[in-house]
Amino acid sequence: MTKWIPAKIKEIKYWKKNLLNLVLKASINKFIAGQFSKILLKNSKKKIKIQRAYSFVNPPSTNRIEFYITLIKKGKMSEELKILNKNTKIFITKNSFGFFTLNEIPSYQNLWMCSTGTAIGPYFSILQEKKDTERFSKIILIHSVRYFSDLKYLNVIKKLKKIYQKKLIVLITISREKKHGFFSERIPNLLLNKKIEKYTNLEMNYKNSHVMLCGNPNMVKDMFHILQKKKKMTKNLRKKPGNITRENYW
Repeated sequence: MTKWIPAKIKEIKYWKKNLLNLVLKASINKFIAGQFSKILLKNSKKKIKIQRAYSFVNPPSTNRIEFYITLIKKGKMSEELKILNKNTKIFITKNSFGFFTLNEIPSYQNLWMCSTGTAIGPYFSILQEKKDTERFSKIILIHSVRYFSDLKYLNVIKKLKKIYQKKLIVLITISREKKHGFFSERIPNLLLNKKIEKYTNLEMNYKNSHVMLCGNPNMVKDMFHILQKKKKMTKNLRKKPGNITRENYW
């Protein structure tokens, strides 16, 4: 049975009409970087309870509980999140969930982290925590957004690049507008036309690579298909370790 505990809203930041940064304080149990929690709110009109799952942006080693959320037009939870204030009653699960974590991934030379939109959150948690990252020689963070204005965590990316130095390679692509210094295609297209491998100077193959996929289900599905067909990679399972770990973000 899910155990819910009250949380205190510390920060609310609406970056755009559809992007929310939410910081909470609550006595949750220790989680593993890459996991998600659930939050619960009461509908302001119908008085019904609504709950949704969100991945942690913060590493487990901090007391900060941070979520990076896309607000969906006419979404039940999104409509409530749009009218949050610091006095709103909000609840969070005592325990966290999910297997999108490094301890579920076998060791390979290169770790590729692919994300779209707010799905970069769990990678921030993993990379800031640093636990288990030493198992990989190179970590490649590939992030896709629709517009340049969607890049709200560039400061975190810059800090991570300083921490990891040459070990971390970052590739950002903006799919719906062209911006100097950034790619302008979907991640699956960048893999098919080999721009990813050319930019990183690394070959992605089943012998040396593990690929994490998180975000838009279309990106996850397309990448999974390409990796299976073109790269001969297999899904990572506990009983049968492979090259691909995936998580849809809605």
